[in-house]
Amino acid sequence: MTTALQPPLPSPPLLRLRLAPRSGMPRRIDGVWWPRSYDLLVELPRLLAGLPQAWGHISSVTVNGATWSVTPGRMLVFNQVVRLRRSTTMSAPDTVCLLAPSRGRWDLLVVPPDTPPDTAEPLMAAATGDDTI
Repeated sequence: MTTALQPPLPSPPLLRLRLAPRSGMPRRIDGVWWPRSYDLLVELPRLLAGLPQAWGHISSVTVNGATWSVTPGRMLVFNQVVRLRRSTTMSAPDTVCLLAPSRGRWDLLVVPPDTPPDTAEPLMAAATGDDTI
């Protein structure tokens, strides 16, 4: 009997997310996310999987409707329904707003997917107050 060797499955791409350090002071931006595309149905599950457990279940996500691809009003992510909202009147169009009932709201700056790494990485560090890179 012969056994065919199959190449290993490619690993999913790493999440490009940097969160601001926790502090007692309120922040306008809680972190920076650098998605690989503007396809929210692909990118959102990766983002939610990488968030701190302390943030709880994110039940609602608001994105800039002019930037992101068309999405349904809600989607199932890890067996939980997440409501998707598109806004063209967001105060900061390059952000995504995450809401978790009884836990809070988090605003993430979105770095455009086609941004070169040598531009995106310093931007992410500056936005989160991390001067180590």
